[in-house]
Amino acid sequence: MRSGTQALSLLAVPLNVHVLRALDEESMLLPDLRRTVGHPPVTTMRSYLRSLTEIGVIERYRENDFPGSVSYAITDDGKQLLEVAEVLQRWLGSAPEEPVELGGIASKSAVKALVDGWAAGLVRALAARPLALTELDRLIPQLSYPTLERRLTAMRQVGLVESDPDSNGRVNRCRATTWLRHAVAPLTSAARWESQCLSDQVPGPGRTDAEAAFLLSVPLLELAPELEGTCRLTVEFRRGSDLEFAGVMVTLTEGKPCSCVSRIEGEADAWATGPILDWFSCLGGANGTRIELGGEAALARALEDGLRSTVVAAQGGAPAES
Repeated sequence: MRSGTQALSLLAVPLNVHVLRALDEESMLLPDLRRTVGHPPVTTMRSYLRSLTEIGVIERYRENDFPGSVSYAITDDGKQLLEVAEVLQRWLGSAPEEPVELGGIASKSAVKALVDGWAAGLVRALAARPLALTELDRLIPQLSYPTLERRLTAMRQVGLVESDPDSNGRVNRCRATTWLRHAVAPLTSAARWESQCLSDQVPGPGRTDAEAAFLLSVPLLELAPELEGTCRLTVEFRRGSDLEFAGVMVTLTEGKPCSCVSRIEGEADAWATGPILDWFSCLGGANGTRIELGGEAALARALEDGLRSTVVAAQGGAPAES
């Protein structure tokens, strides 16, 4: 399971969203909660509440004054998941055709397509460059061709990918849309929540997640035109006593990225490095992260600040708290 998929899969289910939002107002007896979220079938309601309780985002308890009565309340983990939901809502609100409301049928399709593409490696691959289905099949051999085709079609239908206008007549390649690149905000927010609240249940973000986050977000940058040069952006991973790095090498020309590749070897004019969750916090707009800068300070700082503000500003959101 890829980092972030558990949180986003929970929020893809409309009933989960309605339950969490209702309990964020106050704890509720089961009949009141069921009425508030639209009277779903009792067996369906109990099943979803059981799942949310097991994962720790709500809690169940019996009322002393009413023997046999059961109430539900949101936990601190659930409140933090609602913060992820706010980031996801901002992203859905910037959908290319029309704003999408979290908790509706359209949001379920969009979030599922994003999660399936992220889990399959499609997002990572298409963030790097436009690719045809046959090329994706070679890059992602662990999934069958029909499965890749279904997931790519779903991503196209909701506006996450589009045909590459530079494709020639023989090869039809797809490329990531700007909206898919903005999805780095909910993806990294979901990964941070899992690391804080589900660290004993799901794996933390790894090399592929880091590369995908950079490859999605860097092309969105538009910096001061006098900025030029190469900067290495890396995350640090501990493997025993060894420190390993993954990330991207970015080349700027007149303030715009003209190259962003996951090969980080070679000389660079500047560099920025730090733990992966600090980078993910940076992409969410947070200050006070443990990212170290080196080389040409102006270049490294501009890239860090640009990544901190670009995605959040594009979605009309406010910077996160440090």
